[in-house]
Amino acid sequence: MMQYLLLGPLVWKVAQEWRELGALPLGSWWLHLLVLFAVRGLTYQFWFSYSNMLFFTRRRRVVADGVDFSQVDAEWDWDNFLLLQTLIGATVVNRPLLPGLRQLCLWDPRGWAIALLLHVGFSEPVFYLAHRALHQAPLFSQYHSAHHHSGVTHPLTAAFGTPLETLLLTLAMGAPLAGAFLTGAGSVGLVYGYALAFDYLRAMGYSNVEVVSPRVFDAFPPLRYILYTPSYLSLHHREKRGNFCLFMPALDAVCGTLDGRAWELQRSTYDGERAMPAPEFVFLAHVVDIMSSMHVPFALRSLSATPFANHFILLPFWPVAFGFMLLMWCCSKTFVVSFYYLRGHLHQMWTVPRYGFQYFLPAAKKGINHQIELAILRADKMGVKVLSLAALNKNEALNGGGTLFVNKHPDLRVRVVHGNTLTAAVILNEIPSNVKDVFLTGATSKLGRAIALYLCRKKIRVLMLTMSSERFLKIQREAPAEFQQYLVQVTKYQAAQTCKTWLVGKWLSPREQRWAAPGTHFHQFVVPPIIGFRRDCTYGKLAAMKLPKDVRGLSSCEYTMDRGVVHACHAGGVVHFLEGWDHHEVGAIDVDRIDVVWRAALKHGLTPV
Repeated sequence: MMQYLLLGPLVWKVAQEWRELGALPLGSWWLHLLVLFAVRGLTYQFWFSYSNMLFFTRRRRVVADGVDFSQVDAEWDWDNFLLLQTLIGATVVNRPLLPGLRQLCLWDPRGWAIALLLHVGFSEPVFYLAHRALHQAPLFSQYHSAHHHSGVTHPLTAAFGTPLETLLLTLAMGAPLAGAFLTGAGSVGLVYGYALAFDYLRAMGYSNVEVVSPRVFDAFPPLRYILYTPSYLSLHHREKRGNFCLFMPALDAVCGTLDGRAWELQRSTYDGERAMPAPEFVFLAHVVDIMSSMHVPFALRSLSATPFANHFILLPFWPVAFGFMLLMWCCSKTFVVSFYYLRGHLHQMWTVPRYGFQYFLPAAKKGINHQIELAILRADKMGVKVLSLAALNKNEALNGGGTLFVNKHPDLRVRVVHGNTLTAAVILNEIPSNVKDVFLTGATSKLGRAIALYLCRKKIRVLMLTMSSERFLKIQREAPAEFQQYLVQVTKYQAAQTCKTWLVGKWLSPREQRWAAPGTHFHQFVVPPIIGFRRDCTYGKLAAMKLPKDVRGLSSCEYTMDRGVVHACHAGGVVHFLEGWDHHEVGAIDVDRIDVVWRAALKHGLTPV
């Protein structure tokens, strides 16, 4: 963020002119440079969002692989080139090297004609020759190899490069504009139009998604040599030979560096013949709240690539996210938001278009179950082997932990998994071995029941907070007779004043947390997680596991989890898939399988956080 301070002098110039004129200086080049900086950045951002909307683009992706965190980090400061070009523009404005800059003209068709001629006659050849030179030793290793280290082309990859590469692009974009102004035919409209068209074509070529129908090229064959495609650029990016043009493949054709495979690749990609294969595992997630909805992978990459947190910078976008929520509510459809490869198998995350608070609206229950059911049937039709349900999608009051769908569709080939067996295992393995008693809230829930029954077998006293004696007794009777004494019903938080291990399955207010003794640790399996109000206590995160090291294509964090870490129910579905288990994991947790699932998770390289 600190690099944006470089634009401070431009902001100061605009402020000065505003003060002098008493109104916004619409005729100020300083203002236009700032606006152009913002709009150009949005051009790349919009292309980034579109290319990551897998529910729109997955059938027309050139390369099916996803972007890794290493590529995200390498391209983190992708907009540095915009800063450099804006500062170069400010230098030109401050020292009027171009006479046409002194007078602002909104539109001049002569300037467009001159800029087009200079682009074709100067920018394209210069970029082509310079690009070929950059692929020769030693220039490639010093100035261009980092650009090709990005495994998958991406709109932000187009903006990522060394200062030499940025200066080369600045020359290619600036020469036509300079020529137009030198001849007195420059205009504000030309600056905006040419710069945005340049950025648009760059981002489109790197988008990894085909957007132009091959039928257009069939109808007008010369267009093949005038406009490149993402397939055309992708071949160059992956193989580092051929297809060196800026936007026009004609130069590659003339100079003998054209890779003819690009045309057929473009056709097969656009027609979906090379579409992303059907996933073998799906995690069916949901949005927690409006703020976290802006953490989706197709929004801001700088946010989705780090654990979610509420940032003040997001507040202005809250109305947009709220409107998007209403749109999703009206036009409900489960969509793909991210994917990754593990052991060579494609894993995808789908999202039900429902927000956390909607799950607690009685009127929404039927609609939510309908969306989950459609997702399960769609996965079954696609050949998905395991579908794992996220926290609220398997709510006991909603659908009995998934039993509703399994009972309704007994012939399902896809295995429906709530993953709570591994969630229970993670929580239980967090508890120190020397603990003699625990306080359990949410004690009669699916997870609470399994945890209580498991701990009592270890002769650990479990204070189960519940007002329902009937539900408590039902759980107590499930325990072996010799261990039933370790399950104790309590009805008030005061009963846990001497217990320093709290297992939280129900949200705790600050008033309820004050009953915990100093030094208490709060283990959590409640969504959303509780807020840590006590400074003299410690708070665990939601149960989670780190994926194996051979995971590929993962570039976004799962809610508040760190990179490569997923919720335990997600990990539970992964283990179910990797083990090839053929049973549904729905309804009540089988306590006898907790250790089995835990050992299987460790065997496959998943590790506790």
